[in-house]
Amino acid sequence: MDYHSDRFTDHSLMMYKDEELIAVLPANIKDETVYSHQGLTYGGFVLNEKCKLFDALEAYKAMLQFLFSEGIASLYFRVIPTFYNLLPSDELEYFLFRSGATLEKRDVLMVIDYAYKLRFQKNRREGINKAIRNGLTVTIDNNYDTFWNEILIPNLKQKHGIAPVHSLDEIKLLASRFPDNIKQVSVYKEDKMVAGTTVFLTKTTVHPQYVSGNPDKNFFGSLDLAYNFIINECWQDKRYFDFNISSEENGEVLNSGLIFWKETCGARTWKADNYLVDTASYKQLNLKIK
Repeated sequence: MDYHSDRFTDHSLMMYKDEELIAVLPANIKDETVYSHQGLTYGGFVLNEKCKLFDALEAYKAMLQFLFSEGIASLYFRVIPTFYNLLPSDELEYFLFRSGATLEKRDVLMVIDYAYKLRFQKNRREGINKAIRNGLTVTIDNNYDTFWNEILIPNLKQKHGIAPVHSLDEIKLLASRFPDNIKQVSVYKEDKMVAGTTVFLTKTTVHPQYVSGNPDKNFFGSLDLAYNFIINECWQDKRYFDFNISSEENGEVLNSGLIFWKETCGARTWKADNYLVDTASYKQLNLKIK
């Protein structure tokens, strides 16, 4: 996280049992509230695989008690969507329930489960065939410069008046540090890039972080070709494909266009929750245990 450390005041925590690290919370502090790190797509209470339920409970309780002792009243939790977990790990939501946490936000994610992968619908298949007829090709390369400068940045500026969350230098730095986890997939018509996606890979999940095409993307079917490549031809050792959030305004508005497009690729709904917990609630966590 150090590449953007100038934007956040770090307040990450590590919890130990004896001398063994069993849990971490990537976090930052802002206006006397600690947040699951706001510079991460997903962040939350991350457990060592050896950490069992009662160890996790004690770690969670100790974390709240420590923050309370530091004069921090509130902790804003972003719960990691469960398909990113390597093991079953729903204990955090149980702890949040028992400590009276408030559900502040619930987003809708569109996700493909490769164990039950649905076929692309007719309109997506037609787009793929159109791309092939137009002579488009797709490949994995390191051409971040062209994708950022000629497609992604201009499109985001024109459509939304914003810039990518990562700068070009930042994404190239991250890709150099994690070459197995960040890949650039590019679509070309002859020698000209017409679309692309920067893909993040975890042990369980394929996640296209940035996707964009030139103004002819619908005419040429370039994004259909890109998605067919990353969903159906690459990284078949993964379990899930995460299209990312399809809700807006703190989860209160559903983006029907995005949802329709992702569902025609075979995606279905998952949720992503955010909670606010009072650190003083550690006092409520003397649970009855038989």
